[in-house]
Amino acid sequence: MITVFIVDDHKMVIEGLMLLLQNHPEISVIGHALDGEEALGQIELMKPDVILMDINMPGLNGIETTKRLLSSNPDAKVIAISMHKETSLIKLMLSHGAKGYVLKNAGQEELIKAITSIHAGKRYFDEVVNEIIINSVTNHSNEKEQTVIPKLSRREKEVLRLIMDECTTQEIAEKLFISFGTVETHRRNMLIKTGARNTVGLVKMALDYDLLN
Repeated sequence: MITVFIVDDHKMVIEGLMLLLQNHPEISVIGHALDGEEALGQIELMKPDVILMDINMPGLNGIETTKRLLSSNPDAKVIAISMHKETSLIKLMLSHGAKGYVLKNAGQEELIKAITSIHAGKRYFDEVVNEIIINSVTNHSNEKEQTVIPKLSRREKEVLRLIMDECTTQEIAEKLFISFGTVETHRRNMLIKTGARNTVGLVKMALDYDLLN
C-alpha cells in the first residue's frame, strides 16, 4: 500500500484529490494539511510514502515547505501539484528536491501514474511539464530567458508597478478596482514565481531582470 499525504490550502482541492484516489486498491490517503507549517509536523509523525505538494500557499509556500522537509527527511518523495507552468518555477521546485511535477488539471490516471512512479524511485512529469523541461534544455539560445527570468501576467505587472511606487496593499486594491485579498494573491504568486523571499527581494528582481517589460 502506498500512503499519500496531501498539502493544499484549498479544501476543495484536497477533497478532489482524495476522491480521485479513494478507490485505488494500492493507494491510501492518510492525511492532509492546509499549510506548510502544519504539513511539516504531520508528515514527521505519519511518514507517508508520497507527498502531493501545492506550491501556491499563504505563509510557508510549497517550495519552502519542500526545502525544509527534504533537509530533515532527504528520502521524502514530493510531487508538486500546481497550476503554474513557468519553467523557472518548475526548475526551482525540482532543485529543492521534488521528484515530480503535475498540473492540477491532470486526470485520475495521470495522478495515479505519478504517485506509483515516484514511489518506485522514478521521476514523473506530466506531458505539458515534460515538454516545457525538454524545450528549456534544447533551446540553448533562449535558455536564460526561459529558465531564469519568470513570466509575469499583465495584472501581476500592474501590481508590481504599484508596489515599486510604494503603494500599500489597500491603495493598490483601490487603484486597480480589485479586492485586498486579490492583491495579496498576486503578490504571493510573484514571490513564488521569482523565488524571492519578500517584497524587497521581489523589487530587486524586477529591477535586475526588467520584469515589467
